[in-house]
Amino acid sequence: MIDVEDLVALVHNYNPRANADLIRRAYAYGLRVHEGQFRHSGEPYFSHPVAVAAILTEQQLDDATIITALLHDTIEDTKATYSEVAELFGDEVAELVDGVTKLTNLQLSSTQSKQAENFRKLFMAMSKDLRVILVKLADRLHNMRTIKSMRPDKQAQKARETMEIFAPLAGRMGMQWMREELEDLGFRVLNPEARNSIIRRFITLQREAGDVVYKITADIRTELDRAEIEADVYGRAKKPYSVWRKMQEKDLSFSRLSDIYGFRIITQNEADCYRVLGVIHQRWRAVPGRFKDYISQPKTNGYRSIHTTVSGRDGKRVEVQIRTRQMHEVAEAGVAAHWSYREGVRANNPFAVDPAKWVLKLTENLDAEDHDDFLENVKLEMYTDQVFCFSPKGEVIQLPRGATPLDYAYAIHTRIGNSTVSAKVDGIRVPLWTRLKNGQSVEIITAEGQQPQASWIEVVTTGRAKAAIRRSLREEDRGRFVKLGRELARAAFEHVGRKATDKALRTAAKIMALGDESDLLARIGSAEVPARKVVATLYPELVQESGDEVDARRPVIGLSADQSFQRGSCCQPVPGERIVGITYRGKGVVVHAIDCPVLAKLEEEPERWVDLNWQPGRHAAVNTVSLDLTISNDAGVLGRICTLIGQQKANISDMQFVDRKPDFFRLLVDVDVRDVEHLHMIMTALEAETDVAEVGRKRDPQRKP
Repeated sequence: MIDVEDLVALVHNYNPRANADLIRRAYAYGLRVHEGQFRHSGEPYFSHPVAVAAILTEQQLDDATIITALLHDTIEDTKATYSEVAELFGDEVAELVDGVTKLTNLQLSSTQSKQAENFRKLFMAMSKDLRVILVKLADRLHNMRTIKSMRPDKQAQKARETMEIFAPLAGRMGMQWMREELEDLGFRVLNPEARNSIIRRFITLQREAGDVVYKITADIRTELDRAEIEADVYGRAKKPYSVWRKMQEKDLSFSRLSDIYGFRIITQNEADCYRVLGVIHQRWRAVPGRFKDYISQPKTNGYRSIHTTVSGRDGKRVEVQIRTRQMHEVAEAGVAAHWSYREGVRANNPFAVDPAKWVLKLTENLDAEDHDDFLENVKLEMYTDQVFCFSPKGEVIQLPRGATPLDYAYAIHTRIGNSTVSAKVDGIRVPLWTRLKNGQSVEIITAEGQQPQASWIEVVTTGRAKAAIRRSLREEDRGRFVKLGRELARAAFEHVGRKATDKALRTAAKIMALGDESDLLARIGSAEVPARKVVATLYPELVQESGDEVDARRPVIGLSADQSFQRGSCCQPVPGERIVGITYRGKGVVVHAIDCPVLAKLEEEPERWVDLNWQPGRHAAVNTVSLDLTISNDAGVLGRICTLIGQQKANISDMQFVDRKPDFFRLLVDVDVRDVEHLHMIMTALEAETDVAEVGRKRDPQRKP
């Protein structure tokens, strides 16, 4: 464990005016309250907060952040309280410690809805004070460095969480060194064989070709000396995980992979950056499409550098990054450079961004209401790189890599995005799904009355655009769903001899804790609430009577009194079809249609077969069948399909889009039917509809019975 005087010395190296006495008192307080606590490795627990503080000194952070690191687990794991920490070390430190404690309690790898809510809290904490995240990242880094002492299942959980959340967050903040180390540590846990394989290949390559990094570094220095440019040159092989990711993305073997070496040139001033670029391109052939100028168009986290890839010695591709010393400091520290100290004063780095503005820029597009949408948008924002495009007036619009003209339109204004009909890129009309490139000029063409289309969801990449399109579609669909829901409700009520009056619907909505009858009808029309359930809410006795002709609990003949049964999900048999039962351990008897492909695998086990028949009589419409539909992608078609099914007195229990094309949709519709005759009526009605290209039953032999 690092001694308190050694820690103070680390801080004094970059901040001679640091409050050494306060750091010593925080060290002593943390040591006292954590006394008797130990890590999984057997070390005293306080060695962990001290190590976290030491990591933060490498980023030259202020006293409050260092002290927070020393105390970051005190409120959570000891008898220390918020008020006590505030009294001893001030409100600023207490707020930061409390913020880190709340982040520690977030289970970021939990269920979708819980994870989305926790991400909201994560970004809220970032907006209050970004230093909370800096401490949390350093905390995670040290935990990953010492992860071997944990149980294997815990190691895997922490490693996945690190790869999915903390590593990309560090990268988004511009702390590339931390991102790379977190990824490598997670990779070591999740796929040690692959990591070791890549390391072995590097060793073999070095043995065969010599020290390639040293040779190329020497070549670059020779060229810079010849041009009389003062600069530092650093080279290295890329991290194993970075190499592995390239192999997976490009589906290449290690031997066919290029640019596995990276070089960094640190110049005296900005003008020299461009001089160095000229020298590099004159000496080696530039690889087309691999040049980026982040000096003239910086990233939102303050990152500035020139990136180029060239064919270097022996034809090997190498990536070269060119930047000034100040740019390099921001590239290493990212947003954290805002708090960096040097010689006792806040470092005056002109490229360090204001954290508050950075967080605002990061979160301004994360306005999705739905949990899944929000989670998707967060991960899009965390993983993106930047593309810079120009408006017709010369304004620069920043977009993530892979963005389309539609993303561009929504980045300008939601109203423009919603009314987009086409786009011009560099003066040439292009499809809306075109992927934009750096430096292109984009012009959006709009029209009154234009509305977003469902297919746009697959075209756009930004969270802002996706959320705006979904919001517009919900508003547009609501009127259609209300109309469809009224028809489905009318049919369901008439089935039991009642009328779906506004008063009846209002009463049902109140009982079901929904807003009003309009909200209820919209949910019926969108298949969120079955119309039969609404009728059952108001008239349970009528619904029960209408289904009493055949006992829904025992609709088949041939079972013994102690045997339970269930319909096979693989073939979804319905009354009227020939059936057979198969006994399964722990499941009772599963009913299969006689032509179910699963039965062929069981021919050698006749002892498991049970002769079954459906009970004669009228069955309740509780037998779900999946229909595979291909329909035209035109306005109103989906509504007519749902109306047709409702007219056959059938309920839609679920709906899932399988494929969306500009001209056709393919979807799976789960319909509740009485028997095979009822199913035949529904399918005949759908086949007669001109906008239905195909209709069939969806049967899945791979699905477990």
